[in-house]
Amino acid sequence: MQPITDRKTRELAGIDAARVPWRELLEAGEPVVLRGLVKGWPLVEAGRRSAVEAIDYLLSFFNGRTVGAYFGAPEMRGRWFYDDELRDLNFESRRTPLDEVLEALRRHLDEQQPPAVYVGSTTIDACLPGLRAANDLAFDDPMFERNAPLASIWIGNRSLVSAHFDAPSNMVCCAVGRRRYTLFPPDQIVNLYPGPLDPTPGGQPVSMVNFAAPDFTRHPGFREAIGAAQVADLEPGDALFYPAMWWHQVEAFDAFNVMINYWWSTSPKFMDTPMNALKHALLALRDRPESEKAAWKHVFDYYVFGPAERPRAHLPGHAHGELGPLDELKARRLRAELLNRLNR
Repeated sequence: MQPITDRKTRELAGIDAARVPWRELLEAGEPVVLRGLVKGWPLVEAGRRSAVEAIDYLLSFFNGRTVGAYFGAPEMRGRWFYDDELRDLNFESRRTPLDEVLEALRRHLDEQQPPAVYVGSTTIDACLPGLRAANDLAFDDPMFERNAPLASIWIGNRSLVSAHFDAPSNMVCCAVGRRRYTLFPPDQIVNLYPGPLDPTPGGQPVSMVNFAAPDFTRHPGFREAIGAAQVADLEPGDALFYPAMWWHQVEAFDAFNVMINYWWSTSPKFMDTPMNALKHALLALRDRPESEKAAWKHVFDYYVFGPAERPRAHLPGHAHGELGPLDELKARRLRAELLNRLNR
């Protein structure tokens, strides 16, 4: 598929995998391609020689564990999505030993339209212990002392994962095969026409727009999204950083593809996921009269989206309560109170 825009993601070259400028990437607040960041990984070198050698290299670390694997018919052409009636997904998932997944991929390497096989977001240390000893990034910035990144592996054949967002920031490392990311800033959500909150192909709502053949009558705002889009084409050994909440469609182009990614958040671990707050807001706010919703928007702007200090600035310290900075104890108490109220 041709890219939807000629606008390329900003690039950096010559960055050492042991000295990634993590804070600079976060502060820039935009996607960045780091060319050749992991070109020296043994997994990358094996994949450059052949898909078979990359498969054998991964199998050398296999510990017998099952993984969550997805399987689809050849007719889906690797597009992990919904069925035609939007009632279910167009693939099935099941726990499968990782070696069986890799052997299935090996059997279909030479087919132009093979069955779709995919392993997504699987913790590396759980199923391939030892792989990271020689295939890893250094996270020596103090900000990682409290929130160590989650290292995951993604394995499959040709695939297309529709545009979606991730709550954490993300560094993706293209290890085997070529990938394309089409990225959009968070404010383009309305122009990407998200699908249902449940079910979803991968846990987050995905864009209903077919980028290969957009229907501008049905999705007119997608023209504006194209104007805000950028494209990152990755070769084996390249990496891509993108901040939390950026929408991204991911295409894997080869018969065997492997990606390693690192998710992390600078927020304390005791904080809840905002998606829970969104679903609670659907329950508590969305269907109220417009005048009430407008008033509640002011309340949320004051207490949540505005400066954290403002709601407590005029109060003595002993009266701050939940308005003060959260810690693990306060978070536990607040969660217990919410559960009690929700279970009324």
